[in-house]
Amino acid sequence: MDDNVDAAVTLAMVLEAAGHQTLVEHGALAALERARATPPQVCLLDIGLPEMDGKELARRLRADPATAGALLVAVTGYGQDSERQQIMAAGFDHHLVKPVDMERLGAILATV
Repeated sequence: MDDNVDAAVTLAMVLEAAGHQTLVEHGALAALERARATPPQVCLLDIGLPEMDGKELARRLRADPATAGALLVAVTGYGQDSERQQIMAAGFDHHLVKPVDMERLGAILATV
Protein backbone atom coordinates (compact mmCIF):
# COMPACT_ATOMS: atom_id res chain seq x y z
CA MET A 1 0.00 0.00 0.00
CA ASP A 2 1.57 3.19 -1.19
CA ASP A 3 0.01 6.44 -2.31
CA ASN A 4 2.78 6.68 -4.91
CA VAL A 5 1.22 4.66 -7.72
CA ASP A 6 4.50 4.03 -9.54
CA ALA A 7 6.26 2.81 -6.39
CA ALA A 8 3.40 0.48 -5.46
CA VAL A 9 3.00 -0.99 -8.93
CA THR A 10 6.75 -1.45 -9.40
CA LEU A 11 7.15 -3.24 -6.08
CA ALA A 12 4.13 -5.44 -6.87
CA MET A 13 5.61 -6.37 -10.26
CA VAL A 14 8.94 -7.35 -8.69
CA LEU A 15 7.18 -9.44 -6.03
CA GLU A 16 4.96 -11.13 -8.61
CA ALA A 17 8.03 -11.96 -10.73
CA ALA A 18 9.44 -13.65 -7.61
CA GLY A 19 6.29 -15.78 -7.32
CA HIS A 20 4.25 -13.81 -4.79
CA GLN A 21 0.60 -12.87 -5.17
CA THR A 22 -0.09 -9.18 -4.63
CA LEU A 23 -3.00 -6.81 -4.19
CA VAL A 24 -2.27 -3.09 -4.53
CA GLU A 25 -4.06 -0.15 -2.96
CA HIS A 26 -3.11 3.52 -3.08
CA GLY A 27 -5.16 4.88 -0.17
CA ALA A 28 -5.15 3.88 3.50
CA LEU A 29 -8.93 3.59 3.81
CA ALA A 30 -9.17 1.48 0.66
CA ALA A 31 -6.34 -0.72 1.94
CA LEU A 32 -8.07 -1.21 5.28
CA GLU A 33 -11.32 -2.16 3.57
CA ARG A 34 -9.54 -4.56 1.18
CA ALA A 35 -7.61 -6.18 4.04
CA ARG A 36 -10.80 -6.77 6.00
CA ALA A 37 -12.47 -8.32 2.94
CA THR A 38 -9.43 -10.38 1.92
CA PRO A 39 -7.19 -10.87 4.98
CA PRO A 40 -3.54 -10.81 3.85
CA GLN A 41 -0.59 -12.77 5.15
CA VAL A 42 1.68 -9.75 4.69
CA CYS A 43 1.04 -6.01 4.35
CA LEU A 44 3.70 -3.70 2.93
CA LEU A 45 2.64 -0.24 4.06
CA ASP A 46 3.96 3.23 3.37
CA ILE A 47 3.95 5.57 6.37
CA GLY A 48 3.51 9.06 4.91
CA LEU A 49 -0.05 8.91 3.58
CA PRO A 50 -2.60 11.67 3.07
CA GLU A 51 -5.82 10.08 4.45
CA MET A 52 -4.38 8.29 7.45
CA ASP A 53 -0.72 7.64 8.15
CA GLY A 54 0.67 4.13 7.97
CA LYS A 55 1.10 3.94 11.74
CA GLU A 56 -2.63 4.46 12.30
CA LEU A 57 -3.38 1.98 9.53
CA ALA A 58 -1.17 -0.57 11.30
CA ARG A 59 -2.96 0.05 14.61
CA ARG A 60 -6.33 -0.53 12.94
CA LEU A 61 -5.12 -3.69 11.22
CA ARG A 62 -3.82 -5.02 14.55
CA ALA A 63 -7.12 -4.19 16.29
CA ASP A 64 -9.23 -6.13 13.77
CA PRO A 65 -9.39 -9.90 14.40
CA ALA A 66 -9.49 -10.55 10.64
CA THR A 67 -6.17 -8.79 10.04
CA ALA A 68 -4.42 -8.89 13.42
CA GLY A 69 -2.17 -11.79 12.42
CA ALA A 70 -0.79 -10.25 9.23
CA LEU A 71 2.93 -9.58 9.03
CA LEU A 72 3.24 -5.78 8.80
CA VAL A 73 6.22 -4.29 7.00
CA ALA A 74 6.75 -0.53 6.89
CA VAL A 75 8.20 0.54 3.54
CA THR A 76 9.02 4.20 4.00
CA GLY A 77 11.37 7.07 3.43
CA TYR A 78 11.49 7.66 7.20
CA GLY A 79 14.70 6.11 8.47
CA GLN A 80 15.53 8.06 11.64
CA ASP A 81 15.76 6.03 14.86
CA SER A 82 12.96 7.98 16.54
CA GLU A 83 10.63 7.37 13.59
CA ARG A 84 11.60 3.69 13.48
CA GLN A 85 10.71 3.34 17.17
CA GLN A 86 7.31 4.94 16.58
CA ILE A 87 6.70 2.67 13.59
CA MET A 88 7.52 -0.46 15.56
CA ALA A 89 5.40 0.74 18.52
CA ALA A 90 2.44 1.11 16.13
CA GLY A 91 2.50 -2.64 15.53
CA PHE A 92 4.84 -3.19 12.61
CA ASP A 93 6.98 -6.32 12.51
CA HIS A 94 9.64 -4.86 10.20
CA HIS A 95 10.87 -1.47 8.98
CA LEU A 96 12.42 -1.01 5.53
CA VAL A 97 13.67 2.29 4.17
CA LYS A 98 13.12 3.18 0.51
CA PRO A 99 14.58 2.22 -1.84
CA VAL A 100 13.73 -1.26 -0.63
CA ASP A 101 16.55 -3.77 -0.23
CA MET A 102 14.89 -6.62 -2.15
CA GLU A 103 17.19 -9.23 -0.63
CA ARG A 104 16.12 -8.19 2.86
CA LEU A 105 12.46 -8.07 1.84
CA GLY A 106 12.81 -11.53 0.30
CA ALA A 107 14.22 -12.85 3.57
CA ILE A 108 11.30 -11.33 5.49
CA LEU A 109 8.75 -12.84 3.10
CA ALA A 110 10.44 -16.23 3.34
CA THR A 111 9.44 -16.37 7.02
CA VAL A 112 5.73 -16.51 6.12
